[in-house]
Amino acid sequence: MSDIQLVDAPAGVEGAGFFATSLDKVIGIARSNSLWPLPFATSCCGIEFMATMASHYDLARFGAERISFSPRQADLLMVMGTIAKKMAPVLRQVYLQMAEPRWVMAVGACASSGGIFDTYSVLQGIDEVIPVDVYVPGCPPRPEAIIDGFMNIQKLVQTESLRRRNEPKYQELLAKYGIQ
Repeated sequence: MSDIQLVDAPAGVEGAGFFATSLDKVIGIARSNSLWPLPFATSCCGIEFMATMASHYDLARFGAERISFSPRQADLLMVMGTIAKKMAPVLRQVYLQMAEPRWVMAVGACASSGGIFDTYSVLQGIDEVIPVDVYVPGCPPRPEAIIDGFMNIQKLVQTESLRRRNEPKYQELLAKYGIQ
């Protein structure tokens, strides 16, 4: 016997082949399953990202089929590896060139916190120059960890309100980084 219990459909408009839902949920599902990542890889985490995109792990099965190398055509910035302080303005410019809505994933210890490089020339985490949505730990993180981070971004995108970007809390966050 099966443990599955059938329940009545929730109240709403329903019929053959369709069920009404909210626009927020439909757009969230569409966005979360069609992210266009922009890899900003500077060191060994970039090699792990290449393994994640290869046939064995295949990040494309999660909707990231199209890797973008233009910030104007990407909505997920994946920063991987050591970021020197001289590179910080370039990273910020790439972030600002991305259209809203945009999300950021810091991959690896160096992008998250500077890693083992506690020196004057290394940025101690990219969250000093741009807001970060998901951190992926590891030095370098395994492809499974990168996929887990990507799935966390998908959950964030899917559950995010369409109006979150206009909320005072989000505007305050951007103002903290000096972003209009």
